[in-house]
Amino acid sequence: MVQKRENLIVRLLHRSAIARWAKAARGATSADLDVLRDQRYRARQIRAHVDELMHVADSRLALPRIGSNAFTRPGGTEWSWRPRLWRGPLARKGMSAVPSKMDVGEEVTVFHDCKISELTLRQIRNTREADLAPFGLRMDVFRFDGSFLSVVIDAPQTACEGLQRRHIVRVNAIMEVEKPIEIFARLNIKHGPNTEQLVLELPHGQEDSMVEFDLGYSELNEKRIERMWLDLIFESPEMNQVTIRDITFCRYTRAEI
Repeated sequence: MVQKRENLIVRLLHRSAIARWAKAARGATSADLDVLRDQRYRARQIRAHVDELMHVADSRLALPRIGSNAFTRPGGTEWSWRPRLWRGPLARKGMSAVPSKMDVGEEVTVFHDCKISELTLRQIRNTREADLAPFGLRMDVFRFDGSFLSVVIDAPQTACEGLQRRHIVRVNAIMEVEKPIEIFARLNIKHGPNTEQLVLELPHGQEDSMVEFDLGYSELNEKRIERMWLDLIFESPEMNQVTIRDITFCRYTRAEI
């Protein structure tokens, strides 16, 4: 009963505040300047809190929900993963003049060899109906005087547990590019003093693309696997915008023949 009474009071106060500000807005053209100045000051104070509330609410209530790990997995999947950058908000949303070896969150690092960096990065909120990942990564590349640009994603230790040459590692990426460029995915697996590298090109002209790394073609020492990471390599990225809407990993066993 007390809760209902409090809710009623809150609603009445809210209606009163709306009516008061609506009346002030209607009379703004003829109000005394001292009164108008005071109203503007109070309106700015209120707007700061309202804008902050709207920003947080839009992010939390928009679909897909923050933290979502929902995506399609092939049958027989033993391990799957979406990096944290695409699941939750970063403390630092964007950066400009990005230097090489810049960490973007805890699992993603950007590498390049530009003398003068004209690369900007920004985490964006995915809100399209087709999006499953809550967030995406947008890169704007202007003048590019280097020879390579790569985004490196470090897989968690669970990716290496039980990993064998009979496995296939599948990478799905949803990307938008302003103009077509070649994009390569290189899977790296460190085993002892050696690092096995498998390189595949992402299909051209497809926003939703997939590559499968068959470890049966590698010289992997299954008993000495230490870590795994993926390089996304962008060829000639100058004057382009690349948006990585989502990227996911799956591991499953190759069908025996």
